[in-house]
Amino acid sequence: MDHFAPLAANYDVVLCDVWGVVHNGLAAFPDACDALARFRAAGGAVLLITNAPRPAGVVVRLLDKLAVPHDAYDGIVSSGDVTQDVMLARRDQRVFTIGPQRDLPTFTELGIRFAPVESADYVVCTGLFDDDRESPENYRPLLTRLRERNLFMVCANPDLVVERGERLVYCAGSVADLYASLGGEVLYAGKPHRPIYETALAKAAAARGKTPPLDRVLAIGDSVRTDLAGATAFGIDCLFVTAGIHAEELGGRETPDAALLASIFADAKIYPKAVTRRLVW
Repeated sequence: MDHFAPLAANYDVVLCDVWGVVHNGLAAFPDACDALARFRAAGGAVLLITNAPRPAGVVVRLLDKLAVPHDAYDGIVSSGDVTQDVMLARRDQRVFTIGPQRDLPTFTELGIRFAPVESADYVVCTGLFDDDRESPENYRPLLTRLRERNLFMVCANPDLVVERGERLVYCAGSVADLYASLGGEVLYAGKPHRPIYETALAKAAAARGKTPPLDRVLAIGDSVRTDLAGATAFGIDCLFVTAGIHAEELGGRETPDAALLASIFADAKIYPKAVTRRLVW
């Protein structure tokens, strides 16, 4: 489908992915922001639901820098919010963090104690230390040491990769998956797992004054593994955007190959309600 408007009339609430649908890490997508704003103007509620490993307040500031207008959404729920809840429940424990320096202020304000690998009680992974140069394989020796100590890991961003402009960079999910393959215990804080959807739906209910039935809730996203799988498991419909992280394997952003698209859905054994290249009203 080329336009969101005909589908939008069937829903009261949209749970919209951010990176790959609303922006590409460098700039906002004006058509997508306009579509969400029009949905809200017609009486709908929009919750941005993101695997960003930072709390919602930080995400808002990032969206402001990318010129995502506030009238495009009612609120934000991030995997960083879920991660903070887990860390607060372990306040008496020491944590070792894997991720870029920019993520540390998110945790220092919680009063959490940090520790090196040798004395930490658990691990939080927000990403790679340097996602411009590194891949998950660079972390195998470190993850092996963590596994030897049998440390529990919280993955603050279950995404494997994300768009940054026209290229893909690795995310925390790729490191966490490698740790899991080594036998490590991992809690994934964001999509496709249920807690982030429950939090988003509660915020949507607050915005509308009532809890919407699930058949009136639509997820929008560009990832089969997180957005489509998460929506399906939660029991809501999904509008799948092809010009996101799967664009290259589908043959390009402008002309996705229908057969390749059908193959991706068949391999995952899950199907969206509808498919669009980009979110346009």
